[in-house]
Amino acid sequence: MSERRVTLSDIAKKAGVHVTTVSLAMRNHPRLPEGTRQRIQALAEEMGYRPDPLLRALVAYRGGIIERRNTPTLAYVTNWSTQWGWKKVTAHGEFFIGAQAKASELGYKLEHFWLKGEGMSQERLGQILYSRGINGLIIASHSREMGDDLQLKWQNFSAVKIDYFPHQPALHNVTNHQSHIIRLAMQKVTAAGYKRVGFVMHRGWDHAVDHNWTAGFLCEQQHMPLKERIPGHIFPEPLPVERWFHEHNAQVEVDEKLFEKWLNRYQPEVLITKASFVQPALEKLGLRIPRDIALVDLFIDRADGPVAGVRQNHETVGGLAVEILAGQLQHNKFGVPGIPTTTYVEGTWYDGDSCPMPAVVTARVGLRKK
Repeated sequence: MSERRVTLSDIAKKAGVHVTTVSLAMRNHPRLPEGTRQRIQALAEEMGYRPDPLLRALVAYRGGIIERRNTPTLAYVTNWSTQWGWKKVTAHGEFFIGAQAKASELGYKLEHFWLKGEGMSQERLGQILYSRGINGLIIASHSREMGDDLQLKWQNFSAVKIDYFPHQPALHNVTNHQSHIIRLAMQKVTAAGYKRVGFVMHRGWDHAVDHNWTAGFLCEQQHMPLKERIPGHIFPEPLPVERWFHEHNAQVEVDEKLFEKWLNRYQPEVLITKASFVQPALEKLGLRIPRDIALVDLFIDRADGPVAGVRQNHETVGGLAVEILAGQLQHNKFGVPGIPTTTYVEGTWYDGDSCPMPAVVTARVGLRKK
């Protein structure tokens, strides 16, 4: 016969407290003092207590079918120069759409809070959220120049971050898998027969994702013969930082003269980049896609367009952030985690006329001017 399962009542009897106190302690409920929670949790571990997964599933099921009188609210916190400026950037707008859809699906309301609003500060935001009983936060769309440290009374909140900024505190994080995305693109073009693969990226975009674009490029490049490896064209130059750190314009363009110099020197057969970043310069240089050079866009926003590339599935990022946050709230996990985790969302490859497969490469010497 199997051993009898240790129950909450058993723990309560040994601890000398009510079973409700044990229940709250096992769910990390902030109503209990931290010392009480730790003492009861240690006793439960010593006694060999293990939660019943079937009972937990039943509680979650009942919570999903029983209508709540007041829909709980999750905060979607942004820190941008304008209240809605982040929506103009494809990734950030789609993060919110995915988060909003998932919140509604799970029975929550998602409300936007802007840290740069009139009279708003980090301290004020914390006070507003706490007074309204909002304890679930999605930290999203924080531009780099707004600071890299968000200080709230984290013991009052459960939070999940979308993307990389701010870096502090180190919260659980959901983001696009940039290194996998560029590796996927490189694997597709090399399998199609392209030999000289050129990577062109704005330095600010690479910096914003902790250099995961260049990390993936360099990693995949190690599988290529030495004679076919082309140095990436990362523009602008590293210094001065002020030249690129604050550039958020999605339509920023590569420097034509530096780009032409790089093209002439390395003669890439295909470019892996952001299409709008290089297309104006290619047109001025008289290069046509894909006749003279193939192109892969790492930032495509539609699956049926003429440009080959990778769609980054931003809505999935937002949805997963809410899903993880809901799980934390269900188990009353508040504060900054001791070991933060990052969940990466992979991209989806789509073929397009801009990059013929198999490769069709036309030899060229120098650039043709219009």
